[in-house]
Amino acid sequence: MPATGPGEVTTSGRALAGTFRTRPTGSRAPLAVSLLCLAVFAAGCGGSAAGSSADGGGAGGARARAVTDAADALVRAGSSRVTTAMRMASGGTWVTVTGTGGFDYARHRGRLTLLLPRDALGKEEHRPVTELFTPGALYMKNRGAGVPAAKWVRVDTTRLADGNLVTGGATEPQAAAELLRGATDVRYVGAGESGGVQVRHFRGTIDLARAAGAASAADKAPLTAAAKGFTVTRVPFDAWLDAQGRLRRLTERFTYGPGAQAPAATPAGRTSRGTGAAGKGGAATKGARPSSHMSPSSLSTSSPATPAPDVTIVSTTTYSAFGTPVHMTLPDSSDIWTGKIVSAQP
Repeated sequence: MPATGPGEVTTSGRALAGTFRTRPTGSRAPLAVSLLCLAVFAAGCGGSAAGSSADGGGAGGARARAVTDAADALVRAGSSRVTTAMRMASGGTWVTVTGTGGFDYARHRGRLTLLLPRDALGKEEHRPVTELFTPGALYMKNRGAGVPAAKWVRVDTTRLADGNLVTGGATEPQAAAELLRGATDVRYVGAGESGGVQVRHFRGTIDLARAAGAASAADKAPLTAAAKGFTVTRVPFDAWLDAQGRLRRLTERFTYGPGAQAPAATPAGRTSRGTGAAGKGGAATKGARPSSHMSPSSLSTSSPATPAPDVTIVSTTTYSAFGTPVHMTLPDSSDIWTGKIVSAQP
């Protein structure tokens, strides 16, 4: 899987540039790594790397439960700093949106500042986008054309076809973890290191419908929307957990089917026909591609007359500095834009 986003993962003391690789448990690891497994990761090291269901028993079931319980471990941690990277492939072109900020898992709210891709000459085309996450709503500043600079856009995430997993240019850090409640075929890959912290690397597939059914109250409605809205509802993942079961890094790979299109998100979660890659007047369909100015529909290089290829989106979230306070103030109602967004394009 391509290495995307900030941070790096190392294994056996070496940095692995370009590709995530971890020593399989079936190979003979050095004595130091074996001792590390015994001392720190007794619940996760050893055994076969073969697939195991989240419902299984024994060591395989314990490893799977470590993954499905990762969201609970974040709530126990309280808060953390986060970095995000959303890498999108469309029409043979890759673009990346990066973000930095913090998230309060106990209160289910957080703040990210996103940097959009530069132009062909390497110049900044867009101002950084500020996003505030709260249960059921996303607030965005510098949202796009037609929105005054001082105004915020509020989007009802329960009404987005993807549950805001990719629409905003970053997967909400807590929602990314909640998806792991639907993990199946979980495999333990090996021990490694992420950001200087010893971690266990797991790999598997997320069933979106299963994740929605098991999600916490705050994420149930958005994930239910995602389970209905995505054409491809099985999401491959790689997760790195520390000794406390907290996520240190999580990569999830979303895929949209060919020809997908979506209505543009407008203030207060309303939708309007028309300004994304699908063309004016395009109706929403199942598997819709969100058409915010950070979504693949607006970043695609395909012409409107060319059939849209599958769109792959790799979302990577890195968690660090647990316990760091998160300070954010929601905008006043007078600061929220209720007018029309002229275009979902930048």
